[in-house]
Amino acid sequence: MTLKAFQDFYPDDVSHCYGCGRLNAEGLQIKSFWDGEESVCHFRPRPYHTALPGYVYGGLIASLIDCHATGTAAAARHREENRAMGTEPPLRFVTASLHVDYLAPTPIAAVLELRGRVREIKGRKVSVAVTLSADGSLCARGEVVAVQMPPDWMEKLKLKGSRGPGVKGSSEKLPDSE
Repeated sequence: MTLKAFQDFYPDDVSHCYGCGRLNAEGLQIKSFWDGEESVCHFRPRPYHTALPGYVYGGLIASLIDCHATGTAAAARHREENRAMGTEPPLRFVTASLHVDYLAPTPIAAVLELRGRVREIKGRKVSVAVTLSADGSLCARGEVVAVQMPPDWMEKLKLKGSRGPGVKGSSEKLPDSE
């Protein structure tokens, strides 16, 4: 039996995120799972994720922490409501705040391990603490406050179609840069 990642339960209409969207062919497409009371994600950086030779750039680290935490928030809310992921109505979370402490240079040749722990669930907000390690060494620590998307927002996105601007196959165009 193969486990299904948190992100694979997201409805198609909200599965285009660069970090965690399974429908974003150009994105990171991270996969997060439960490991007891913690969530875990493994990610292998690519050569183009370089900051300095041999090291990952900080923006990637922030993106990984962000998307792993919002996935953890969705899974935790499902657990709290005692229901399976993928059931209706869908529970999708977006970032209200993101704080990252960069503790050590992150080697690009290592598989990165993210571990998330829910700190608090209060109303529509879920606070998640995330660590990012490489080869067993702690490289970054993050705190994310994720907020559940309101149902009416989910409905508006469905009406717009499952492809947003800039996503492969979308008829919607991005605005021109100035």
